[in-house]
Amino acid sequence: MNGNNPGKQVIVTITGKDAPGITSSLTEILNREGVRLLDIEQSVTHGLLSLSIVIEFAETGGDEAAVLKDLLFKAKELGITLDFIVVEGEAVLRSSSTQFAITLMSGELQARHVAAISAVLAKRRVNIDSIRKLNEGGLSCIELITYTNSEIDIAEVKDDLLKVAGRFSGLDIAVQRENLFRRAKRLVVMDMDSTLIQVEVIDELAKLYGVGRQVGRITERAMAGELDYDQSIRERVGLLKGLSESRMKEVADQIPLTPGADTLIRTLKRLGYKIALISGGFSYFGNHLQEKLGLHYVHTNELEIQNGVLTGKLLGPIVNAERKAELLESIAAEEGVPLESTIAIGDGANDVLMLKKAGLGIAFNAKKKARSAADAAINQKTLASILYLLGITDKDIEEVSKY
Repeated sequence: MNGNNPGKQVIVTITGKDAPGITSSLTEILNREGVRLLDIEQSVTHGLLSLSIVIEFAETGGDEAAVLKDLLFKAKELGITLDFIVVEGEAVLRSSSTQFAITLMSGELQARHVAAISAVLAKRRVNIDSIRKLNEGGLSCIELITYTNSEIDIAEVKDDLLKVAGRFSGLDIAVQRENLFRRAKRLVVMDMDSTLIQVEVIDELAKLYGVGRQVGRITERAMAGELDYDQSIRERVGLLKGLSESRMKEVADQIPLTPGADTLIRTLKRLGYKIALISGGFSYFGNHLQEKLGLHYVHTNELEIQNGVLTGKLLGPIVNAERKAELLESIAAEEGVPLESTIAIGDGANDVLMLKKAGLGIAFNAKKKARSAADAAINQKTLASILYLLGITDKDIEEVSKY
């Protein structure tokens, strides 16, 4: 824009088979004719080019018709289609208060999913700025960057979109502000049982010791938030009195990681993230996972062991919901990371406060209370799907894995 006296602005759109030299040839014409470049955006989908250029002609001097004619001739020579339209009015300026990112995930995304989501956005007068595919292979994850011309209640939009997700089996939707903090996460804290690993360790120990049914009933009620956590963990641990440490080692050696856990942690670590395990599980198993995965922090409950067997008691403070949130905050402070740049991942009522405190709280295959508290609820089979919420693509993951 030339101060308060802008010249005529034109949007030039180019489509066709992608080939080297197209952008170079067209912009060289603009350069030769002294046309001002205001904006440019290009994408290639399955080998087909889509290029948009916003240009401005001076108020006086210069031959607009001649420039556009040269562009059209060059496009014909290159075997592409070129069109143009005069811009009316001022460009809409984006801000973090009017932009947000929507991530869609499913085993196979289809037109019906996109149609339902875009209908909600249209009703809310939300424009889609860009759409990109994040996964490789069949279409299973896309990211929409959207904007509005005014402030919008992101919670209301999220609620509308979650209602849509509820109509489709296997469809997950996450909504986040599109701002610096979304792209500048630096600390990830996660639960252990049924999140980082596929089992509840205390239930596995109880099965070995023949008290599985009793412990299972208490675990269920605690995870659903029906029991005071501190009381429930003491009762469950009490039932394990006399269990030998050798049996605990059997369980530790066979702990099944959640699919994608290794990819998630390896990728984030190589990108400079700190990874913390904050769990109501037990240090014997948390320490095992720390060694296996290279976790930076582990905070868990500690079982008292005397003469090689469990006493049925816990040592030190219990890692309950309040403690989890406190640990998230203290680790963030220690690492110099603002809370807006933290991620928490969990599945149960014991994770709710931690999910709420983090910059991005993710409920992974979670209970109802955790889903309600989280910014995003993901029900995919792999923990690596969480990388998509950070705008990390399969190509990015592959590239990072080389180092």
